[in-house]
Amino acid sequence: MNVVSLLLAPLISFFSKQVFAKFFYLTAIFAVLAIVIPMAITQLTPFIGTTSLSSAFSGIDPGIWYFFDMVDLGYGLPLMISALVARFLIRRLPVIG
Repeated sequence: MNVVSLLLAPLISFFSKQVFAKFFYLTAIFAVLAIVIPMAITQLTPFIGTTSLSSAFSGIDPGIWYFFDMVDLGYGLPLMISALVARFLIRRLPVIG
């Protein structure tokens, strides 16, 4: 019993200090970014003009609209933009670098 506890002590110490700590740290960073990014988007939307966007989208051909509907661009594009913004913000953190 004493030998088993001596062999497991470094393993338990490693998991408690490294794995669990990093898991909670990265979960906290993700939670903060998941809250901050939608708040930033809602703060920036009044300053973005929609007339130029609507005129740009009105010039798109129906065949291209069919492709956009097939790949569900209305769902995927905001998802990709928020993922890129989150990646940008995470890379600016000095701990992760």
